[in-house]
Amino acid sequence: MTKKKAAEGEGDAPKKTVKKAAAKKAPKAEGEEGVKKAKKAPAKKPSKSKSKKAAEAEARVKLFWGVFSPTMKRVAVFHYHEKKLAEKKAKEMSDGKSPHFVSKIKEAIDPSA
Repeated sequence: MTKKKAAEGEGDAPKKTVKKAAAKKAPKAEGEEGVKKAKKAPAKKPSKSKSKKAAEAEARVKLFWGVFSPTMKRVAVFHYHEKKLAEKKAKEMSDGKSPHFVSKIKEAIDPSA
């Protein structure tokens, strides 16, 4: 036990800390000495209350049947409930020629109209 007390007694003295020498800065190049550092603009504080944008209403669409040529040109348009007429028109246009086909078309509805 006496050895432990003796070891503890030695630790009472303050320990010396070694400071590292500060690194020296490289000398400035000619012309840099006269140039002042540009001041930074103060950072903008974020506003506490941000205004929320009104949620945009989804655009309403109306569905049509379109008759298309093989080059994807729209030849005719029919209302959605007239699918049989659209298929008949595609069959007429395809007789002896390149085949036309029927596809759905979605067009936006103007809310002001």
